[in-house]
Amino acid sequence: MSSSLLKVSALHKSYATPVLRGVDLEIKRGEVHALLGANGAGKTTLCNIICGLTPADSGQLSLRDNPYQPGSIRDAEAAGISIVMQELNLVDKLTVAENLYFGAFPGHHGLIDYNRLNADAEIVLRDMGLDELDPGLPVERLGVGQKQLLEIARALIRPCRLLILDEPSAALTDLEIERLFARIRALKSTGTSVIYISHRIHEIERIADRVSVLRDGRTVSTTAVSDVSPDDLVRLMAGEVPLATHFRGNRTTRSLAMSVRGLSTPGLLQNIDLDIYHGEVLGLAGLVGAGRTELLRALFGADPTSSGSVMLGPNRNAVSIRSPRDAVTHGIGMIPEDRKQQGLLLQQSVKLNSSLVALRKFRRPGGRISDAEEQRAVEMICDNLDIDCVDTSQTARELSGGNQQKVSIARWLLGTFSILLFDEPSRGVDIQTKTMIYGLLDKLAAKGMAIVIVSSESRELNEICDRIAVLSNGQLTAAFEQGEWSPEKIMTASFSAHLDQGVA
Repeated sequence: MSSSLLKVSALHKSYATPVLRGVDLEIKRGEVHALLGANGAGKTTLCNIICGLTPADSGQLSLRDNPYQPGSIRDAEAAGISIVMQELNLVDKLTVAENLYFGAFPGHHGLIDYNRLNADAEIVLRDMGLDELDPGLPVERLGVGQKQLLEIARALIRPCRLLILDEPSAALTDLEIERLFARIRALKSTGTSVIYISHRIHEIERIADRVSVLRDGRTVSTTAVSDVSPDDLVRLMAGEVPLATHFRGNRTTRSLAMSVRGLSTPGLLQNIDLDIYHGEVLGLAGLVGAGRTELLRALFGADPTSSGSVMLGPNRNAVSIRSPRDAVTHGIGMIPEDRKQQGLLLQQSVKLNSSLVALRKFRRPGGRISDAEEQRAVEMICDNLDIDCVDTSQTARELSGGNQQKVSIARWLLGTFSILLFDEPSRGVDIQTKTMIYGLLDKLAAKGMAIVIVSSESRELNEICDRIAVLSNGQLTAAFEQGEWSPEKIMTASFSAHLDQGVA
């Protein structure tokens, strides 16, 4: 019997411009096959064709040596192919169990057997390492990382020969990544194949057997992971020498930007005391559900607080931040984790998305907006951030994920802000965009801006932060200066509130 599960030959696909230009790919039975490439290289389009979400213009696919041409995602699932996309596809108002078995509820005569539904869901959640989740909990109350794991668990309920994971670890902490990897290894042992799309090369080194690199819609390499170095992979993706990746300034002069005392939110954050300084990058570490995103949202006025105070500047002037409008008024901006749902107006132009919070800068007497000044400013920021768009009238929806992230950042750079809150700024972007973001954060801090960044990637925090504060179960359990932290110390602090013990 052939060891080949899926073969892709000379695949072409165009939209406004060519996206795939003759891609070849072979997936073997029971292997983890990594797919690498810069944003726009064609990875997602290729996987969308494999799982029936979009048709190819030309080329052939075969599954177990038989012609394969899925007309829909149901066709692909019937053939044993499932995909978990980077953008979440859950129904927030339904429960965890209802999302897991949506469309296939157990019951009789149109009545759902909730006892069986929840019991079945508990088994699925346990296999995914989500024992702590109540099957009856509404999904809207989960964190992004928990939702991501739930999506993967849902895909594995049905028989699966090939599982496609598009940036599955982007919203996960190190511990959750270990759980994901354990699940992938278990699938591999049963003969299931996995296509693993990620920009995190160190993960690919650990979990994948082979890796294929796409560049400009073409397959430029397929090789065993053990036979290629990280630098080689970056060269293959970029077609050039890797960029330097150290972005942590030696900034010793700091002035207080924000002081938070006793900040609490309903049901999670508990008496947070935190000082944030101009001229530094402060990282927030912790497990999924620890309260990192919730802290940023509370500081930005997007979530209500139950107690606590916020003071700004070295004189500790007390301010009331009850809404994002209040935050913007006080010079605080936020780049959210979910750029498509919360960060951008996808149907609107790059120009509008970039200038939205800075329109008053272009207002002339009488209230009229100077279109020429707005256009010049947006074009300049697009050039500075190397945003790849046809022109500023192109809609945000048409951009790649990395360019969408750049536009969401551009919005706040056009305004007048002294504190910027970044929630997973490099999630789902390619190495070149990630490098650009790291360099940008360093430059902003060097100019005196206060930067707070939430990241689930410990290497990222180590690379760019001047300080790291750790949250555990809604509590601030540790804060480390440069040279003080280590992966072990951060992990201990991340678990400390769960273990009810202090941090050594």
